[in-house]
Amino acid sequence: MTVDIGLPAPDFLLPDEQGEMQTLSRFKGAPVVLYFYPRDDTPGCTAEACAFQDELAAFTNFKASVIGVSRDSAERHLRFKAKYGLTFPLIVDSEATLCQAYGVWKEKTLYGKKSLGIERSTFLIDAKGLVRRVWRKVKVDGHAAEVLKALELL
Repeated sequence: MTVDIGLPAPDFLLPDEQGEMQTLSRFKGAPVVLYFYPRDDTPGCTAEACAFQDELAAFTNFKASVIGVSRDSAERHLRFKAKYGLTFPLIVDSEATLCQAYGVWKEKTLYGKKSLGIERSTFLIDAKGLVRRVWRKVKVDGHAAEVLKALELL
């Protein structure tokens, strides 16, 4: 499945790191930055999460919420958040249902071995729940700032 710009973002009902059920529709009325990352506490994923955390006040100035998504467990998310001082929710997508809905569950090749995994991607969703920007195969350096600039243009 793919998510197209201008169309409604797929909603979800999944737990966050606290076990609270989260839905995208809960955030309707304000923009959402929904980013998918492969794994907690790995170099690229840590840099990306910390960059979003560092810019969180700027996102909040636009009333935007930042939400991270990976297949990691709630316990692993809790440790990751505590270790790096992350204050935004991390969604537990253990079955990759949300990843599939957003088209980020892909076949990847690492050292010649093929496996399924999350393609680092970010979706900027407006206050009406429509997808406004999509970044796929994200390069971490400068990404949070780029998303913030796109948010300014909404």
